[in-house]
Amino acid sequence: MSTNQNCQKDCAMSDARQPVGMLSGRNRSRAGSERLIGALSLALALGACAVGPDYMTPSLVLPAKFGAADQASTSAKPQLSRWWARFNDPLLNSLIEEAVQGNLDVATAKARVKEARATYRQTVGTLFPTIRNTDSATRQKSTSKASGGSDASSSQTIDQFQAGLDASWEIDLFGKNQRGTEAARYGVEATDEQLRLALLTLVGDVASNYVQARGYQARIALAQRTAAAQRETGQLTLTRFEAGAASAVDVANSAGQTSSTEAAIPSLEVAYAAAVHRLSVLTGRAPGDLTARMKRGGPIPRPKLPMPAGIPADILSSRPDVRQAERLLAQSSARIGQAEAARYPTVSLTGNIATTGLKVGDLAKSSSIGWSFGPTLSVPLFNGGQLKAAVEVAQAQRDQNFVGYQAAVLRALEEVENALVATAQERIRYQRLVASAEAYRQATTLSRSLYQGGSIDFLRVLDAERSLYSAEDALVASRITLATNYIALNKALGGGWDGVINASKPEIIDADMGPRLAVNHP
Repeated sequence: MSTNQNCQKDCAMSDARQPVGMLSGRNRSRAGSERLIGALSLALALGACAVGPDYMTPSLVLPAKFGAADQASTSAKPQLSRWWARFNDPLLNSLIEEAVQGNLDVATAKARVKEARATYRQTVGTLFPTIRNTDSATRQKSTSKASGGSDASSSQTIDQFQAGLDASWEIDLFGKNQRGTEAARYGVEATDEQLRLALLTLVGDVASNYVQARGYQARIALAQRTAAAQRETGQLTLTRFEAGAASAVDVANSAGQTSSTEAAIPSLEVAYAAAVHRLSVLTGRAPGDLTARMKRGGPIPRPKLPMPAGIPADILSSRPDVRQAERLLAQSSARIGQAEAARYPTVSLTGNIATTGLKVGDLAKSSSIGWSFGPTLSVPLFNGGQLKAAVEVAQAQRDQNFVGYQAAVLRALEEVENALVATAQERIRYQRLVASAEAYRQATTLSRSLYQGGSIDFLRVLDAERSLYSAEDALVASRITLATNYIALNKALGGGWDGVINASKPEIIDADMGPRLAVNHP
């Protein structure tokens, strides 16, 4: 029997098994083609439909300017790109670049970006048909007894081979898959913002800990200088005591004050070591790896103030946490449409074509060919209210994300206002501390001269030295606070890393993904 004859016979037999509306047989191929084209055209037209809300970015009412900002700071937009470079500290710049490459929190955020992108590609695949190959080989054996009551029997073995393709396509009549793809795309954008937020936090943490470390170095050096000066005063007191011009009480008070100043140094050393260890971990290193580089010393970074803050509306585009909250809101809105579409009928187109032969070689020539094609309609009739409840769940989640977006905006405004007030007030405090330290410095110099000349008692010297050390230590602490507030202001305004970040590189590369013998591992 020829191949065409086999095809006609198989298609005719197949037609007897098809439900009404299925297409089969050569004698109706033209009509079938017309129906197929019509069905595909209708499917494409209906596939443009969608249910559920169409997302629009919320319009929020924001103040015209920050309450703590003056006219000068609102007239210009803040320069947030590489804001830390304005400290003019090469080591700080290097540490931030190293942290961006080696920080583990950033690596985790990159992995989440890769996950979201893969999920998006996976979701996009639902919009397209799926095709799979189906091959099979079977061997059948039948045994029959001979006629006439004889005990003789005969057996026959038949081999059958089949090759074919199955295809299916869910027509997205009401946009369920399209809404799912939309939600996945918003999810990718949200994880991108999460990565930017991780970088913003990282840059701020590196800069803050660097400032703290330099500040502790400065305070340690101040304590050492003050203790050395107090030892000189103690030596002078001892000389005067030996000459009968000072009492033993003066000698004891001088030694006690020197020891008290030196006692502050170990605590400062502990805090300095903790800041350096945190810096090392932030850059992805072992805690002690930066100790040698930081021991070379350096000044406390000085910010350039005042700094423009712009207007509150700027944070909607500059803050990654605000942008992330808005993308999550968009994603939850798309999921409402996805849940709503599940309440509507679904139509799938399925089809297959198969060729069967007694030998593998027959599949290409002397074989029977059968095919089928047709739609499947699924209509949800009763599900105990589950689908409607799923829509309500999605709507409640959307409401939560909307509130979360509003909260993110308010939190950003609050952080900017706090940073503006803290920076402005610390500038005033710093100027007063400069004047205070200078005054106590003069008082200490005069008191030592007067004490050496015998004009005043030693308690006046002790009080002057104690006041000078306290004022100078407060001045150093104020420098640290000024730099820290400047960092906090840049973070609050949304200043972070704006360089290139490669989120596609995996942390672990799987070398062998192919089939192989299974090996049990502990």
